[in-house]
Amino acid sequence: MLNKLWRQRAFHLMLIPGVVLVFIFSYLPFYGLIISFQDYNPGLGFNSPWVGMENFHHVFQQPNFIRTIWNTLYMSIFKIIGGIVVPVIFALLLNEVAHTFIKRTFQTLVYLPNFLSWVIMAGIMIDILSSEGIVNSFLGLFGVGPISFLGSPAIFPWTMIVTDIWKGFGFGTVVYLAALTSIDPGLYEAAVMDGARRWKQTLYITLPLLAPTIVLMSVLSLSNVLNAGFDQIFNLYSPAVYESGDIIDTYVYRLGIQQAQYSVGTAVGLFKSVVSCVMVALSYFLADRVAGYRIF
Repeated sequence: MLNKLWRQRAFHLMLIPGVVLVFIFSYLPFYGLIISFQDYNPGLGFNSPWVGMENFHHVFQQPNFIRTIWNTLYMSIFKIIGGIVVPVIFALLLNEVAHTFIKRTFQTLVYLPNFLSWVIMAGIMIDILSSEGIVNSFLGLFGVGPISFLGSPAIFPWTMIVTDIWKGFGFGTVVYLAALTSIDPGLYEAAVMDGARRWKQTLYITLPLLAPTIVLMSVLSLSNVLNAGFDQIFNLYSPAVYESGDIIDTYVYRLGIQQAQYSVGTAVGLFKSVVSCVMVALSYFLADRVAGYRIF
């Protein structure tokens, strides 16, 4: 064991900066979780009065909190489903393109939004989806009145779902294209000899061999079931859509930062972290059982 560590000393030294940063910004803040069990007063600091589980009882009795959980699950589940289905379909279509330059061009174009932050993307989306934006101007050509994509409680969640899928499906496409390249071309040649057309080849060869990657990506996505996208929603939502657009992360932000309810906000954040930790453990357990994927 010691000999192996010594041989790999260069790699361990490279890990030190990252480990130090993770320890400072991810582990040291754990101490601040005691705020959720206190009636926190900034003047008293961590010596604030201890109230036990009172903050959690207060949170769970709030109708807004139940609503935010529903909104979070609703949007995150559809984002996960769309984030799997759309890349698979696009990868299958792109894989049929024979011209290498066109194929790489489309692959680059769909992957490009993945590199842009939601601060930039939010400005673009606001311009595109405004009442005088490109989308409403196009719909106006068919006699459809302006649609309030960012101001209607009924439409806002689906606007978040569709724009999130559009921004991120390029990464999934790259993953599935890489999986497609590992399929033996001889299987397709044998299928052609048996008279199978492209649809039959896709149905009986491509999809079954792509299934392990799809299952793996699906299982790993379970860890994000309570992460509906704080950056995206925070930059695009408004009080008019709190009813359907407010998620756990934005709820914590408003409680802890805007309303200075530090104890309650920390309690909500701790609740989400515990559930997310369970989901991460479950997702990797299922990844091992279903897809044979293991980290260690």
